Amino acid sequence: MAKNKKPALLLAEFDTTPTLIHAAEKLRDAGYKSFDTHTPFPVHGMDAAMGLPDSKLGPMVFAGGLAGFTTAFVMIWWMNGVDYPLVVGGKPPFSIPSMVPILFELTVLFSSITAVLGMFHLNRIPQHHHPIFNSSRFDAASDDKFFVSVGTDDPKFDLDKTKRLLESVHCTHIELIHDDDSPAEELSLGHAEAS
Repeated sequence: MAKNKKPALLLAEFDTTPTLIHAAEKLRDAGYKSFDTHTPFPVHGMDAAMGLPDSKLGPMVFAGGLAGFTTAFVMIWWMNGVDYPLVVGGKPPFSIPSMVPILFELTVLFSSITAVLGMFHLNRIPQHHHPIFNSSRFDAASDDKFFVSVGTDDPKFDLDKTKRLLESVHCTHIELIHDDDSPAEELSLGHAEAS
């Protein structure tokens, strides 16, 4: 490996979802934190296999909805009750039933904006390029193959140990991906014992 190449991640390919889930469980149990799975469809139980906590998006959306509700309530109270009180049809300036449509609309608006912005933030989007796309085999992740990528920034990462761990769960192909635009470096598979 040339000195100017900086490894970014180790990419292992699997043929079936059970082997992928088993690989994620092995990495989780070994203490790896900086790894991800890539599948052509959602795989039930993958969050638990990877040891992922519940999404932070729910509380963020709730806070956004509460902010929208509060904004609407204060806005209507100020406009109709204080700034420009106007009695229409005998209704008092501060009438809860007339507030419901605006309360609902601003709650939904703020919730949806928070959901989109929160999703962008939590998924680190936009990310214009990821080293994983240096692998020519990774195109199959949207077709019929399953992948696990382990970041070299993980404190537990050791090329030989991580490679042996992935081999032990029957990966069919393994590559070392670099940070630059160079092609992935194929690593030969050993004969690790299944565990």
